[in-house]
Amino acid sequence: MDENERAQLEADHMEEAIKRRLRSKKEYSYLGDSVLGAIDGSVSTFAVAAGAIGGGIPSYVIVILGFANLFSDGFSMAVSNYLKTKSDIEKIEEVRQIEEEHIKKIPLGEKQEIRQIFLNKGFTGNTLELIVEGITKDKTLWINTMLTEEYGLQIEGPSPVIAGSVTFASFILIGFIPIFPFLIPQHELYQFITSAVMTLCAFFMVGIARGVILKRRPVRSGFSTVLTGGGAATLAFLVGLFLKRYFGTM
Repeated sequence: MDENERAQLEADHMEEAIKRRLRSKKEYSYLGDSVLGAIDGSVSTFAVAAGAIGGGIPSYVIVILGFANLFSDGFSMAVSNYLKTKSDIEKIEEVRQIEEEHIKKIPLGEKQEIRQIFLNKGFTGNTLELIVEGITKDKTLWINTMLTEEYGLQIEGPSPVIAGSVTFASFILIGFIPIFPFLIPQHELYQFITSAVMTLCAFFMVGIARGVILKRRPVRSGFSTVLTGGGAATLAFLVGLFLKRYFGTM
């Protein structure tokens, strides 16, 4: 470790820096919801375009199908994310009420649960008892500790409305990319090639964002997303081509 890295490491572990870092960890990031919507939007919309091209469907029909898919699937995904997030919050509140009732009826038993939790963390003797007394003096802290330590729940969660809205917005924004070339008057082959190139670039950028969020290699994550999205689109194209040959030219 060189001097600059050591200095940065020490700066990151100053009291104020630690406080800021701990506060920021409690703030939910909606980047994951955005990436989820973007990947699904770009994959599903381009798959529609690829399947339609494989089936020999005219450009204006592709635009109609693309926009129908864009808004219907985007809305469906946003609602699903909203309901999931809302259910998670309701689950936390349900467990909170249960623990509050237990503390009211059997405080000694709940206190023993706190003692066992921190005993398992390696605390013993007077130190353990001080921790137990400190936590159980504050009812809110007591319940929150039970939620996180006993049930493994995350207290600070996302807003269902924001999570759903972010998913919908990213789905529409990135999902529009595969459709855009078909709005420009040119040969259908060029429209499809342009759509494919733009979509692959979108796949790659979304994959990089995904890699950053998951703290993985961004470039590798980008190529992985390209392969996944490209595979889905190729499958849709082949299905469209097969159906065209099976049913004949429309």
